[in-house]
Amino acid sequence: MPVSIPGSRPTLEAVAARAGVSRATASRVVNGGDGVRRPLVERVRQAVDELGYVPNHAARTLVTRRNGAVAVIIAEPEIRIFSDPFFSLQLRGISRELTAHDSQLVLLLVEGSGDYDRIARYLAGGHVDGALAFSLHTEDPLPAVTHKVGIPTVFGGRPVWAGPESGLAVPYVDCDNRGGAREAVQHLVSLGRQHIAHIAGPQDQTSAIDRLDGYRDVLLDADPGLTVQGDFTAGSGAVAMTGLLARHPEVDGVFAANDLMASGALAVLREHGRRVPDDVAVVGFDNMVNVAESTDPPLTTVSQDIEGMGRLMVQVLVRGLDRDGVTPPGSVVTPTELVRRVSA
Repeated sequence: MPVSIPGSRPTLEAVAARAGVSRATASRVVNGGDGVRRPLVERVRQAVDELGYVPNHAARTLVTRRNGAVAVIIAEPEIRIFSDPFFSLQLRGISRELTAHDSQLVLLLVEGSGDYDRIARYLAGGHVDGALAFSLHTEDPLPAVTHKVGIPTVFGGRPVWAGPESGLAVPYVDCDNRGGAREAVQHLVSLGRQHIAHIAGPQDQTSAIDRLDGYRDVLLDADPGLTVQGDFTAGSGAVAMTGLLARHPEVDGVFAANDLMASGALAVLREHGRRVPDDVAVVGFDNMVNVAESTDPPLTTVSQDIEGMGRLMVQVLVRGLDRDGVTPPGSVVTPTELVRRVSA
C-alpha cells in the first residue's frame, strides 16, 4: 500500500533512495528507458508503488521528448460521428491501442472550414506527439496542414493526394475496398442476378470511389442509371432505393457501399412489397454487426476489420515516432471477406 506524507509529493530522489539506485537509474525506469537490469527495474517499480510516486509530466516530456498524447482528427460533423457506428468502432480500436502504448487520445472534430486554423494552431503548439486523421474528403486541406506543421500523421483511408506528384509522403491504413466490392458483385452475379444496381457513397471519398470501381470491374457494361449516389447514411440509401425502383423496376440485385445505406434500401424494398432475397438480393459493405444482424432480413455484407484498422493506425504512427520521423512508416492495406447472411 502506498505510503505518503500529508501535504508532500514523493520525488524521484525518494524513489531512488528507497530502491537503492541512482537518480539516473530511477529516471530511466520510470520513463521507460532501456539498459537497466531486471532486478533493478523491479526494485524501482516497487519503490514507486510503495511511495505512491506519480511522474512529473513536464519533466518526463523533457526526458523523452514525448507528450504521451495523440490527436485524432475526424473530418466530419459531430452529428455524423455520433450517429454512425463506423466511427465508434474505429475510435475504440484507436483508444485501446493508444492505451497499450500509455498515450492519451485527444479528439479534434471538423465542423467547418474555419476549424482548420484552430487545428493547425493546436498541432503546432506541441501538445501531441502525432496525429491520426480519417474520413477525409478529396479537397480536404488537412494533409497540407499536418505537412506544414511537421507533425507525424497517419491517415485512415487511401488518400487521393498520396504519391510523388503531391510532394507528400502520406502513410495510411485502409482495407481492400475495390477487391471487396468486386467480391460482393460477383456474389450477386453468381446468384443469377441480371440487373444489379449500386448505391454508391460520396465520390469525394476514396473508399466510395474504390467501391464503385470494384462494381464496374465486374459489370463493365452496366447501365449508368443503375448507379445512384448516397452519403453513407441510412436515409440516403432509402432515397436511392426509392429512385431505383421508380426508374428501374427490373432491379433484382443491389450492392450498397456501406451497411447503413443497405439498411435503408432494405426498408424501402419491404415497403414496396419486394421480397429479399427472392425478388431482390442485397449486399452491403463494412459488416457492422449491430447493423447487419438487425436488418430484416439479416444483411450479407463485405467485412472489414474497422476496430483492427484503428489499432493499425496507432501502430504505424508509433513505428514512425520510434524512428524519430527520419523514415516515414509504410502504409497498410487489409483484406476483406464476404460474410453471407440471408439478404443475398
